Order: sequence, then structure tokens, then C-alpha cells
Amino acid sequence: MTPLTALWLPILLSAVFVFIASSIVHMAPLWHRSDYPRLPNEDAVMDALRPLSLPRGDHFMPRAKSGAEMRTPEFKAKIERGPVVLMTVMPGSGMSMTRNFILWFIHLLVIGLFSAYIASRALPPGAPAINVFRFAGATAFIAHVVALWAQAIWYYRSWSMTIKETIDGAIYAVVTAATFAWLWPH
Repeated sequence: MTPLTALWLPILLSAVFVFIASSIVHMAPLWHRSDYPRLPNEDAVMDALRPLSLPRGDHFMPRAKSGAEMRTPEFKAKIERGPVVLMTVMPGSGMSMTRNFILWFIHLLVIGLFSAYIASRALPPGAPAINVFRFAGATAFIAHVVALWAQAIWYYRSWSMTIKETIDGAIYAVVTAATFAWLWPH
């Protein structure tokens, strides 16, 4: 077992390296360009939604008030008539990326912390780099990727986007694993 306090540097640097890798992945003009296609009548949809002052957050429609309502012919007709929509409403006033970048970096630190915890419980100081790579990499992959698959299963998120994000997560897991393997205490 390796003390978790001995792993502060790989935790921090893996977050920095993954932050840089994710910035490159998302700035590449072709990889994620088609993730969110433009609606053909975008202006009309925005004009129709704007006066409703929808609250920020996730919304699903049509949405039944109870299980009993879901079984009514009226609700079933709403579903069949469509569209069925799952949408996220974000604030329209000057979206700043600063908040997102700070939260993303904290998220990466937490993934590094969990990767460190799992590897530190399983491996002693001086463990072979390949073993460190496996434990830290598997933990980071699970953290970056596995929950995303539920979005495609339950919420019809496109499988092409899910596959791209899985590849992104695999890249991030390799960067995390390599950082831990490189800096594992001897």
C-alpha cells in the first residue's frame, strides 16, 4: 500500500495534462464539430421559447405528473403526437467559459484522486509501472467514460457522439495512467 499523500504530484499533474489534452481534443475542428447539429428552423424555435422564460436546467416533455397519468390515453396520445424532448436550458446572458474550465479542472482533480486512491490501496511504492498504469488507467477510464453510456441508452444521445466521447475518455485515461506510472513513488 502506498500513502495517498505521496501521490499529490501525479494527482495534480494528471489533471493539468488531461486539461491540456481535452483542450486540444475539443479545439480540433473536425472531431466534435458534428456533435450538436443546428436545427433547420433555429430562429423560430428560439423565438417560440424565449417568451416562456423557461427556468435554467434540464427539462423533459411531455412529462406525466404521476405513473397513473402515464397510462392515460391522453398522455399516450401526447407521446405519439410528439415531439418528445429532453433539453437543457442555459442562461442566455454572456456565457463565460471560466466557470466551466474551473469546474472541469476540479472534476479532473477528483478523478486523479480516485485513481490515486485505488492504485495506492493495491500497489506498494516501487510497483512496476505497468501495474500502476493498469490500476490508474482503469479507474480513470471508468470515471471519464462509463456513465456516458447511460445517456445513449436512456436518453437517446447519439451513439456517434457517445463513441467519440468514449475515445476522448480513453485518451484522458491513458494520460492519467502514464502520469501515475511516471511519477509513482519508489
